[in-house]
Amino acid sequence: MDAILFWLAVVMLVGIVAVAAELMLGSRSLRHLRGVTAGEARPKVSVIVAARNEARKIEPALQSLLQQDYPNIEFIVVDDRSMDETGEILDRMAHTDGRLKVVHVTELPAGWLGKTYAQHTGAAHATGELLLFTDADVHMESSVIGRAVNFLLTEKLDHLTIAPQVTMPSTLLEMFGGAFTILFGLYAKPWKASDPKSKQFIGIGAFNFLRADVYRAIGGHMPIAMRPDDDMKFGKLVKKNGYRQEMLLGDGLLTVEWYSSVRELTRGLEKNSFAGVEYNLAVVIASTVAQFLMFVWPMVALFVTAGTTRWLNAAIVLTVAVLYVGNARLHGLKRWHWIALPVTALLFLYIFWRATVKAILNGGIDWRGTHYSLAELKANKV
Repeated sequence: MDAILFWLAVVMLVGIVAVAAELMLGSRSLRHLRGVTAGEARPKVSVIVAARNEARKIEPALQSLLQQDYPNIEFIVVDDRSMDETGEILDRMAHTDGRLKVVHVTELPAGWLGKTYAQHTGAAHATGELLLFTDADVHMESSVIGRAVNFLLTEKLDHLTIAPQVTMPSTLLEMFGGAFTILFGLYAKPWKASDPKSKQFIGIGAFNFLRADVYRAIGGHMPIAMRPDDDMKFGKLVKKNGYRQEMLLGDGLLTVEWYSSVRELTRGLEKNSFAGVEYNLAVVIASTVAQFLMFVWPMVALFVTAGTTRWLNAAIVLTVAVLYVGNARLHGLKRWHWIALPVTALLFLYIFWRATVKAILNGGIDWRGTHYSLAELKANKV
């Protein structure tokens, strides 16, 4: 057993050093929105927001959109069968600002998720040369859209996505957010999305921005109508069709309160955790083993191993700490939260498995009041 633990530590140390190096170097190559200024070109931008039961958050978020200093702009908010006061709030806001158009969806056609259909509906009403799909709880500093337009045009991109700064109302959620950014970086490798030779792609629901003609050429949201992970698969659709894309870091100019409680976090990630690995149980198992060995076992091994094996595991823990601190600096997170990484990694695995088991046992997912069967979800491949 001692020999097995020794060689496991050797293999894991080599692996984690390689992973940390790739993530840190790749992340540092990402460009920042703060380094971009607004240009003189002013193509019309259509901002499309899908909203369902967002009465608590939507008004202040929309106010930040309406305060954008970009002059040639329209706002289309699609009320997706809301059962709270969302529709009334939107109608009241539209009455006071003529740039805001509200579309109420009362029925969901077969073969669509609520959000993707709402985005599809909003795009059908858009008249802009550029389309921005964003969420109903995203806040933007007034220069964001102007900066984004200039970057997309200057860099001759077809699709631009911006990573928001995520705010969390509790220490545990902040710690989870720090761990999630590392896991997302390892999964998506967003720095590779701009490389046409790479198969990596990127798309973030807070800010998916693209040319309207490209949107129509890729079939809009129809090819991803049943994808709970629609934002990432939207990016894949763009990349798959040969168009250019890139991700910028939002640097606090773009912010979102991701979830307000652990319970909300758990339920929120249920819809797309299993979808993110293409509903493949083998990938879930492999991912679980990898994450446990990288982020949980080395800390435990400090107390249950001895000699060289313990020092090897100490080196793994130190490497992970350096990785976390570097990542936290990049995303404006607290660096000392690295100490909770084993706990937050276990929380992520719990959510991952909960989502997987529920999807299998229930024969699908339940999302915002609608049940979607696993068979039709699996059938929508991109």
